[in-house]
Amino acid sequence: MTALENVLYSGMIGEGEAVYEFEHRFAEQFGLSNVLAMASGTAALHVALLECGVQPGDEVVTTSMTAEPTNTTILQVGAIPVFADVDPNTGNLDPVSVEAAITEKTRAILIVHYAGYPVPLAEIRAIADRKGVALIEDCAHALGARYGDAPIGTVGDAAIFSFQAIKHMTTVDGGMLVLRDPTRLRSARKLRWFGLEKGVPRTEVDITQAGYKYNMNNVTATIGLTQLDVIQPAIARHIDNGRFFDAELSNISGLSVVAIEAGSEPSYWLYTLLADDSDAVERCMAGIGVTASKLHRPNHFHSVFAPYRRELPGLDIFYRRLVHIPCGWWVGDDDRERIVTALRKG
Repeated sequence: MTALENVLYSGMIGEGEAVYEFEHRFAEQFGLSNVLAMASGTAALHVALLECGVQPGDEVVTTSMTAEPTNTTILQVGAIPVFADVDPNTGNLDPVSVEAAITEKTRAILIVHYAGYPVPLAEIRAIADRKGVALIEDCAHALGARYGDAPIGTVGDAAIFSFQAIKHMTTVDGGMLVLRDPTRLRSARKLRWFGLEKGVPRTEVDITQAGYKYNMNNVTATIGLTQLDVIQPAIARHIDNGRFFDAELSNISGLSVVAIEAGSEPSYWLYTLLADDSDAVERCMAGIGVTASKLHRPNHFHSVFAPYRRELPGLDIFYRRLVHIPCGWWVGDDDRERIVTALRKG
């Protein structure tokens, strides 16, 4: 495409104006403030934890029902993941379990809007405020979702989005950090560039805290800018397909649909179906050439998280019943009808 060719031959492919334009347009389009484009969603989460004051030995209340980087990043800062249980009807963190998991060592609560379905943000925000801990939103699955009257990513002290290859939109790889407190932006900018401050001559700058190579570059930002031109109809199609499945699958014996948090609007990165026999659903979908799966392995099953394992009965129920089916922009009307017809027969 012309825009990408222009930046490749511009002589400036590192962090520059394309990155800053992408930040501005992304924030404007999704109703956000205080954003920084990052090399990945994981990089954004690492900086979010640091900007929320998480230090080695601190505890972070989190979910095991997520992609592994949510929790390996907690380990990366030397903190301790404390797994709270999930609501078996949604896969999202249960506020009661979150509150019970908080101790005097807790520095933050890290929530994940799993598969694009918002968590009970009002309850968890109230818990964070009452306990004096930070709230971080992992919105990697939830671009375009809403909670009440607010865009997702605006309730936490920090939030992150992912533009990895398979998300709602992609920059090939990349992420966005959102900070509630604008005074944290300067520090976060330094952290994304080795601890250096952009705009200060390298012979004069003074590093006060070791940073990282986490900046986005102009090439990936240019891809992001092009994606922003088409992302709204793409997300709308995810939502339309999700609502179609909500209506059509809720009355099929042996299946149930995920409960949606009151006042929230999911963006249905994946469609989450709950089945009495999830293996049978996977076989049924394979029979018509559609991939269905559980997608993620609960993180506490991994050896690296063995020291932090605990009983999570809600997650056990959810994971046993969980099966994801596609609902993205590429799922056409005929495709979704074929999926529903197969499940009704199966």
